[in-house]
Amino acid sequence: MARDPCTGCRATQFTLLLTGLLALAGCMLAPRYQVPPTPAPAAFKEAGQWTRSTPADELPRGEWWQLYADATLNELELRLAAQNPSLAAALARYDQSRAYLREVRAGQLPALNGNARLTRNRQSDDRPLRGSNQPDVYDDRAIGASVDYEFDLWGRIRNTVANGRYLSQARAADVESTRLSLQSQLAADYFELRGLDAQAKLLADTLEVYRRSLELTDARHEQGIVSGLDVEQARTQLQNARSELQEVGANRALLEHALAVLVGEPASTFTLPAAPAPARIPNVPAGLASTLLQRRPDIAAAERAVAAANAAIGIARAAFFPAVSLSALAGFQNTATPDLITSPNLYWTIGPQAVLNLFDAGRRRAQVAFAKARYRETVADYRTHVLHAFSDVEDNLALLNSLAEEADSKAAAVGSSEHAEALASALYRLGASGYLEVATAQTAALQTKLSAESVRTRRLVASVHLIEAIGGGWEADRLLGQNR
Repeated sequence: MARDPCTGCRATQFTLLLTGLLALAGCMLAPRYQVPPTPAPAAFKEAGQWTRSTPADELPRGEWWQLYADATLNELELRLAAQNPSLAAALARYDQSRAYLREVRAGQLPALNGNARLTRNRQSDDRPLRGSNQPDVYDDRAIGASVDYEFDLWGRIRNTVANGRYLSQARAADVESTRLSLQSQLAADYFELRGLDAQAKLLADTLEVYRRSLELTDARHEQGIVSGLDVEQARTQLQNARSELQEVGANRALLEHALAVLVGEPASTFTLPAAPAPARIPNVPAGLASTLLQRRPDIAAAERAVAAANAAIGIARAAFFPAVSLSALAGFQNTATPDLITSPNLYWTIGPQAVLNLFDAGRRRAQVAFAKARYRETVADYRTHVLHAFSDVEDNLALLNSLAEEADSKAAAVGSSEHAEALASALYRLGASGYLEVATAQTAALQTKLSAESVRTRRLVASVHLIEAIGGGWEADRLLGQNR
């Protein structure tokens, strides 16, 4: 059998075509990506005695709440990680992004499909071009496979994969941001609850003192030493303290319910026994301001969103160029003869094809404009996150330093109020003063002690918010190997 002289020519043309397509596959239409510049001061201006600007490596990685050495808080944080529904939803969104990334990555490889057919057919008697040797009823049997591959000449597929990878990394950072936010919310609510426990104990102890004072005043009234006014003042003081204790109990119940939601349990079955707050307030290492951008997961998520939007520009630009693909189809086909897979029944086809949109009424230009506008939006969002991050840290540094000074003043005030209360009580027993002076001194002492406990609680909560503001020991380097 004579060899077709054009076969070698066609093979050469096909080889040259493939070589050219592979050479073009290096094109990328996305702009070269760079992290948007943002102002980053070298130091925090509000750092002081209670907040150090030393490296934050001393902060425990992940389990930052261990700084407070509170076993109950440690347990609650672990229950949050295992059961919180908001965190579970964030993890599910991350899993969705990973699945999408695997989907778009599949476009980088050829698609292989198998097919089989076994049909019984009848043709119309009045069909066009009816031949005398064509049967009206016949069988059609076929088995084969096809391969389709799109040459990524303009980087559309690669940019789609990059977009998916950056979005997956952003979702991973979102998970850490959600986790950190929930952890800090739990710690803050927990310390507020413990602060109320301390106030409740103080009020309960004070109620006992007020009860004894009322008994003493009532006895002195029966002896004719004091008037009924002193008795009513003592009784009013006792009832006011009971009212405050009831209000503290109501506020504690609300915080206990909030903690139940955070750990993923029904409020009706969640109970947290009263206990003292942590014995010490840790000196939180704030770290260097210049490294804050690497320690905040929300900033990392915003930056990855910028990278994804940059890749989306390349996807939109690629639509202006032809989509070139290579398709191959091969198989065996016959009618009713028994031997299907034989050489005479072989069929095949192979060759490239190109599709170019010639008119779309400006749709592709609009898509490019949209992608560029979306990029500008993500850049602005990223810079907003950065500015808020520095503001958050400075706010909590200033608050912690101010509260530390306030705590010293409150401690001195508590000592003075206790001394004044003791003097007023002694003078009253000697009959040198009325009960009004005692009530005034006792009320002032109680309110000063309650205020001191409130300041201590606020310091604990502020330290939690500072840890949250600096990223809780998280590092952006964790994303570098994410879904590579």
